[in-house]
Amino acid sequence: MAAACTPPTPSDSRAIRLGTDVDAETLDPRLMRNTTSYRVVNLLFDGLVELDARLDPRPGLAERWENPEPTVWIFHLRSGVNFHDGSPLSAEDVVYTFETILDPAVQARYRSLYEPITSIEVVDSLTVRMELSEPYAPLLSYLDVGIIPKQYVVDGGDLSAAPIGTGPMRLASWARGSEIRLEAFDEYWGGVPGIESFTFVVVPDNTARAQAFEAGDLDVIQSPLSPQDIERLVADDESTSEISTGIAITYLNFNAEAEHLADPRMRRALSMMVDQQAIVGQIYEGVDELATSVLLPGSWAYSHEVRQPEFDVVRGRALLATMGWHDSDGDGFLDRDGRALAVQLTTHSEDPNRMQTAEFIQSVFRENGVDAGLSIVSWPAFLANVQEGRHEIALLGWTNIVDPDRLLYTQFLTDGDLNYGRYSNPEVDVLLARGRGTLDRVDRAVAYRRIAEILAEEVPYFVLSYQSYQLFHRPELVLEVDPRGYMRSALGLRAPA
Repeated sequence: MAAACTPPTPSDSRAIRLGTDVDAETLDPRLMRNTTSYRVVNLLFDGLVELDARLDPRPGLAERWENPEPTVWIFHLRSGVNFHDGSPLSAEDVVYTFETILDPAVQARYRSLYEPITSIEVVDSLTVRMELSEPYAPLLSYLDVGIIPKQYVVDGGDLSAAPIGTGPMRLASWARGSEIRLEAFDEYWGGVPGIESFTFVVVPDNTARAQAFEAGDLDVIQSPLSPQDIERLVADDESTSEISTGIAITYLNFNAEAEHLADPRMRRALSMMVDQQAIVGQIYEGVDELATSVLLPGSWAYSHEVRQPEFDVVRGRALLATMGWHDSDGDGFLDRDGRALAVQLTTHSEDPNRMQTAEFIQSVFRENGVDAGLSIVSWPAFLANVQEGRHEIALLGWTNIVDPDRLLYTQFLTDGDLNYGRYSNPEVDVLLARGRGTLDRVDRAVAYRRIAEILAEEVPYFVLSYQSYQLFHRPELVLEVDPRGYMRSALGLRAPA
């Protein structure tokens, strides 16, 4: 059932209620781990750089920057910017933000994205100098991370539950598991927001969320949504719909340390038993695009020549046979040395399409001799298991892929922070460093295509689909489509100059 929603009344027409699938885990921009956190934090905090709807960097808290040497960046901050508690933004806050992100004790989720920063120092109250270990191509794309107030944190302030940022909205209340209510920050440096409040309402079930939108209880809903609901909402003249190419994938994460999955041949064989056409065409009803590799088709690094294994159960069974797996006792399941070939699939309960997909994959595996189990748990438990490597084959998604480095580096680098599948390949490690260490885009594309070729062969990830982005809102709202699902355009603010 949908969470209880109070429809906006004429007296609060400047209030927006957005339905989201899961609650935020934290509102600390250094520790964010899910899409809701990203989307809320984007309204609470500003970065040095802001990414526009095309994901191009433009001025944020830094009104301008210089790159006098390949490994030196100088950022000039805006004057007159205040945090929500009234304290002024200074270069000290910027330095503290990145120093803590780089501090292993803080356990910042995307710490490895900033590891090329060897030093960051205050030049004066509004100027910051950053030095890198080498040229770092995706740097500006990652500098949208929210800048935090040093003194507030040093004094014991809890950014996770009581965030203080410089963003256009500030936290009004947070009812865990129910809703996060933001209110306009009237002293925002970019102008007074055009709305008074923005509430993220947690409605875990996709269909219940769509129904709440149709009933007028929600003003905005966006991905993830179920295909059957998308089709109905697109045909509804009472709402405005926007569907575009996203910057996210749905994929299977193979744990390379699991007993049967350490051998790349096993991962290839199992991938050949994944019927992408049926999953994308029938379960997702063609909303998403069939994936061919870890590279997004809209990326400058993409190559149609790089292709992961395709659905072919005959070849998959034959590959398993070469590895010694046969149905020696006639029970329908493959075995070797007296042990059955058993694997465990897992996904989370908040997404019915992922649950259906996991059940479908399980069925095909079992039909072809693989004794596949299935575990479906709530998002927090599922994510904790995956992050700790307590999974064999996990079905999940990855978002905010603003650069190939964002998907590939921390996920496939040996000992990478987000390498949940414990994958390791020395050649990939070298290529990952090359991809982020040169400013030549042609050179970068060569490196990433080679990485994609290796991953297509060894299959630590099997990418099911390239996700589309769906946005539905009441017609009177003017929104610019952002593939990350960020909502700043709803505030009616001027673009930073």
